[in-house]
Amino acid sequence: MLLAQISDLHIKQPGGLAYRRVDTAAYLARCVDALNALTPRPDAVLMTGDLVDQGDPQQYAHLKTLLAPLEIPYFLMVGNHDERNALRAAFPERDELQSGGEFVQYAVDVGPLRVIALDSLVPGSSAGMLCDTRLAWLAQQLDAARGRPVVVALHHPPFVCGIGHMDEMRLDQTASDRLAALIAQHPNVERVLCGHVHRSMFVRFGGTIASAIPAPAHQVALDFREDGPSAFVMEPPAYALHYYDPATGIVTHHAYVEPADGPYPFYNAGALID
Repeated sequence: MLLAQISDLHIKQPGGLAYRRVDTAAYLARCVDALNALTPRPDAVLMTGDLVDQGDPQQYAHLKTLLAPLEIPYFLMVGNHDERNALRAAFPERDELQSGGEFVQYAVDVGPLRVIALDSLVPGSSAGMLCDTRLAWLAQQLDAARGRPVVVALHHPPFVCGIGHMDEMRLDQTASDRLAALIAQHPNVERVLCGHVHRSMFVRFGGTIASAIPAPAHQVALDFREDGPSAFVMEPPAYALHYYDPATGIVTHHAYVEPADGPYPFYNAGALID
């Protein structure tokens, strides 16, 4: 079973550039082509928030057009750049987006995996939160999925990454602690997936592994200085493939959107090429 994850698409209105520089729509189109070209194809694509850049209805309409060529089932989540009502209005046919009451959160099956999508959005804030209502809902979903392999996904990392300006806008610390304690009660949680930082990261969390992924366009600059500036770099666009096998659990691969030279054989006529 193969679950793809992309995050932080930051789609603008048609013709718009993120930060006056990045054509995020063109980058997403290339990512869609790369996902469609995978063999075997993923069973689903999970998009972990910041789908658009300002939560504008025109941006969501553009996003929907850009995703139309994707030939793999996909699921949308909200990040701090998103707006719940505009997202729901643009995708009225997506029952999972409509069924969470105030929040855009849901649980779906992807092959043997139970994928639980959490809403960490705080309108008007770049930082994230999980309130009592959202955590209680998660607890119910985890209880219902006991004995099954589970992935919990949210936009904001519930951990410190060391990039100062991004740590200032991560998930609230109290919410992170409560989430970790809840996850620790459920050893069947294979992964906690997130985005937001536009970088590849892995950390122990709540007795499992939490991971974040690069974006399909621009990445946050890797800068561990305490006073490091808020900046982005045009490192290679990427996405994640979470491969699940019952014997080993989830193995995560990060793959690049742009095609690379190769593949070339290691062996010729049964002998290692020298």
